[in-house]
Amino acid sequence: MSAPPRHAPATGDLTSAPIPALVRRLAVPAAVGFFFNTMFNVVDTYFAGRLSTDALAALSLSFPVFFMFVAIGSGFATGTTALIGQALGAGDRRRASLIGAQGIVLAGVLGVASSALGFLAVPHLFRLLGAEGAYLATCLQYMNVILGGAALMFGVHMLNGVLNAQGDTRTFRDALIMACALNVVLDPWFMFGGLGLPPLGIGGLALATIVAQMFSFALMAHRVRRTGLLDRDAGARWRPDPAVLGAIAHQGLPAGGNMMTMALGVFVITWFLGQVSHQAVAAYGVATRIEQMMLLPAIGLNVATLTLSAQNGGARRFDRVRQAVRTALGAGAVLMVCGGILLLLLARPLMDAFTDDPAVVAIGARYLRIAAFIGFAYIILFVNTSALQGLKRPALALWIGLARQIVAPVLVFGLATRVWGLGLDGIWWGIFGITWAAALAAVVLARREVAQAERAAHRDDAAATSDAHQRGALTNPAAAGATPAGSSHAGPTTA
Repeated sequence: MSAPPRHAPATGDLTSAPIPALVRRLAVPAAVGFFFNTMFNVVDTYFAGRLSTDALAALSLSFPVFFMFVAIGSGFATGTTALIGQALGAGDRRRASLIGAQGIVLAGVLGVASSALGFLAVPHLFRLLGAEGAYLATCLQYMNVILGGAALMFGVHMLNGVLNAQGDTRTFRDALIMACALNVVLDPWFMFGGLGLPPLGIGGLALATIVAQMFSFALMAHRVRRTGLLDRDAGARWRPDPAVLGAIAHQGLPAGGNMMTMALGVFVITWFLGQVSHQAVAAYGVATRIEQMMLLPAIGLNVATLTLSAQNGGARRFDRVRQAVRTALGAGAVLMVCGGILLLLLARPLMDAFTDDPAVVAIGARYLRIAAFIGFAYIILFVNTSALQGLKRPALALWIGLARQIVAPVLVFGLATRVWGLGLDGIWWGIFGITWAAALAAVVLARREVAQAERAAHRDDAAATSDAHQRGALTNPAAAGATPAGSSHAGPTTA
């Protein structure tokens, strides 16, 4: 048997080391990485605001479309993480290698297809959201560049999924730090020109994003290669395997669909806000980026819960799955109390940092003060749905997402704004109530599914033990038919 690759991540301890230490080891790098990912978006928002209010609104309007592609890539990567983690937890590294290679193949195909569909559909989506004339042209100037690099984004997410399954959250952190640093330099250069480059406006903002993604992809591909998981000798196969691709799709489609509901949910909110004012759309775009900074720990805790649930579920250590969820929720509660206090105290100054439009500042600050009381609901929701995905039960998370992001908002926002006349406050408090209801539903479903998975594992173990005894009886009937001395069922004796 060959030795494992020298640089392979240590994965065996994910099913044996203390859970609190593992949550910290996995969550902290992921949270730090996504902090820089959020700062990447914050930098984009800052420079768009310096260009014009129209550019800022265009970036806000483009975000749901951009997020749809992120949702697809991240959803399939999440499904791949769950399958690789389950295989590694069960001790089947060759199966994990095969799944990882097929996931990379699938990411390439999805990236190309998404670009083609995006170029056809995006103009119609923007018009549906009310963009016309110069405003529409500004939105398309940004999104057309982003669509051209969709395959890169898909590849980065899938490579991260392969690494996360092995317990490596540091590489994505490093890639995001590098991308953010590049973005700080490239955004103003590409937007306003210089050093022989003409000003590209908001299209330069998008081009900076694609260049940063190229560097991230190169770094992550190098780190994945060093793990050895995608080596042919380890079991990787690059020719499309319908059975494996089907298994990834079975996990990835619901996970991607769940994230897609987030993008669709932003469309719903944006549509209702657009009925109020142009400034409301811009304010929500800025405020949600600030809110994302508070929710960064949630992302790290999600990654930790997903990885630990997958590997320990594969190893049938369901006690550790429950402990991982409890540990993540405890840490999240502390962090969200601190984050909520900061939002309450600094809502207006934070909005002032991104725009000098007083109407946008006032609207965004009001939302942030309400969002301060929603943070822990997001932690509860995301940690429990991550556990469901790690246990290969992503469909439930999808149903929660559909209810939270589409069905309930359409009903609640419609009643709040058109029947009760509550205006923007009706939308903000509607988000509050819907999110907390979804969080409680996720708790009930996650507890039920962990218990069912545990019972199913016990039944499988009992059936396997029974089969082993039966095979033993067939191969050694004398031993099987022997009876203990003194048994009342002993055969008759002769005189």
